[in-house]
Order: sequence, then C-alpha cells, then structure tokens
Amino acid sequence: MTDIHQRGWCDGTGGNFSCVLSTSPLTLLMAPSGVDKGAVAPESLITVDGDGRVLQGNGRASAETRLHMTIVETTGAGAVLHTHSQAGTLLSLQHRPRDGGAGCFSISDLEMIKGLEGMTTHATTVQLPVLANDQDIKRLSALARPLLRDAPKGLLVAGHGLYVWGKDLQQARRHLEIHEFLLEQAWRQLLLQALLDSPATQS
Repeated sequence: MTDIHQRGWCDGTGGNFSCVLSTSPLTLLMAPSGVDKGAVAPESLITVDGDGRVLQGNGRASAETRLHMTIVETTGAGAVLHTHSQAGTLLSLQHRPRDGGAGCFSISDLEMIKGLEGMTTHATTVQLPVLANDQDIKRLSALARPLLRDAPKGLLVAGHGLYVWGKDLQQARRHLEIHEFLLEQAWRQLLLQALLDSPATQS
C-alpha cells in the first residue's frame, strides 16, 4: 500500500486500510492507528475483532474501525480502503450536507466510471454519498449503513475523506483509483470553469 501513500492519498498518519480475515467471527487485518501508512511493515499490522478489540499485534485500532466493520457487514466487502486525498477532502466539503445527515456528489459521462463494479457504460451518473463528519463513529456508521448497498462502492465523509470497498483487496484498490480519478477530474473541472468564467479570460 506504499504506492497509495506515495500518490498523496494518505499523507502523515491519515487514512487506513482493512482486509477481512474471517467473517464468522468477523476479524480484520488493519494498520494500527497513528502510524505512517507509507512505512507500515507487514509484521506491524494488527488483527481486530468485530468489537474493535486488538487480538494480535502491537498498537491500537483506528477510531474508525467501526465504520470499516459496518461497510463489511452491510456490503459483504473483503477489503475497505480509506484515504485523505486533497480532491476527496475538497469536494466532500463542497458537497457536505448543510443540516447534518447525508448528501450526495454526482459525476456523469466519464469513461472511467466503467471501472466501478456493475457499471457498463460511461453514459450514467455516479452518486457518491457524502456524510456529515462526526467524531461519534458509532453514530456515523449508523448514518452510513442504509446508504451502503446502493452506493457506487464508495462514500465521502465531509472534511475527512473517501472510503471505498471491494470483494477483495485487488478490487478495492481498483475502486480507489477510479474514485480518486473521478474526484480529481471533478475539482479540475471546477477550476477550469472558474478560469473560463473570469473577466480576464473573457476580455
């Protein structure tokens, strides 16, 4: 996962990744909280149970482990990846719900949409849920749960970043790359439009 860090999607200690080791009981393999995700060695990973308790390894589980668990339980995902990219953070704030709860960010007609599982044409609209940020992860997870089955294998948390998932780690990585591309394209389009609309460009 060092390449995800190198691309600037989880700078510092931001972001987290999890893979399902077993579903009954639910057990996740995760990076411990508070570490540089570009420098986590395999032997430094921790095993976490369905209640977020560390079963094996050193360090503590991420505060967001409950959201990872909720995504796995609701969607049947085999891996969940969470990033803090500039594009994801910027657009999550622009589209955050003003009254709390959940909103939506839409992007349409891009060929890369077909990289998301279940998408067969560019001529469609991806509607990415945007949740109001909440330090109460149990409450945030409850807000996310009813949106997950219809979500395009991803969601944004306002001011916080992107969560994506897939049936396994390989698919989750693909979904991450696709969503980060779509987010990057969206903010660049906003920038381009602002330049085109500026008086200097129109004169």
